[in-house]
Amino acid sequence: MEIWHVMNRGVDKRPIVLSDRDRLRFVNNLRLLNNAQRTDNLGYFLKQSAEYEREHRERLVTIHAWCLMGNHYHLLLSDALESGMSRFLHKLNMAYSKYFNVKHNRSGALFQGNTKRVLIESDRQFLYILPYIHLNPLDFMKGGTEWRQQCLANPKTALKWVTKYRWSSYRNYKDEKEFSEILEGSELFGDRETHVRELEYFIRSAPDTELTTLNLE
Repeated sequence: MEIWHVMNRGVDKRPIVLSDRDRLRFVNNLRLLNNAQRTDNLGYFLKQSAEYEREHRERLVTIHAWCLMGNHYHLLLSDALESGMSRFLHKLNMAYSKYFNVKHNRSGALFQGNTKRVLIESDRQFLYILPYIHLNPLDFMKGGTEWRQQCLANPKTALKWVTKYRWSSYRNYKDEKEFSEILEGSELFGDRETHVRELEYFIRSAPDTELTTLNLE
């Protein structure tokens, strides 16, 4: 199974979300657009029951983790169908851009270009990629931006911050049910207790001098 770290950000690093309504739309799109069937009418699918959705869905990708920030997003993906990732990312970026432009009365490209993809190839990349994605919200916390250098003054506060951050799959790894269906089929999510321990170890451990040499994004 190949696992890819996928990222895209707004044009000129501009915001891609301006409200919780935008955030909720993007997160719902992660679930609804992960479907080999046509999903032109997202409003219709949003109103259906979970049972209806499962009966009418064939996943394009397996989503192992996700994090939505102010001007960019991170996903950890594997193909569920051949070329599923390309199809899913095209649907996701196009549908959300169309929604955002209509909602905020703008035109033109929302994202800066082709979605960046990094193949997770080494054991060390695999060890760090989930903490790397899930700790991104610390950029919003006062004193939290040093997490990449593992220089946090208060790891306990940082852990509380990322656990409370709604727009990331880390809360699902900590057993929050909201949005957990997005991670359906993920072997990593199936072993979530291990990955929670790894994140907590990362955030409390001494700096790893080799971390900056890893190709994580």
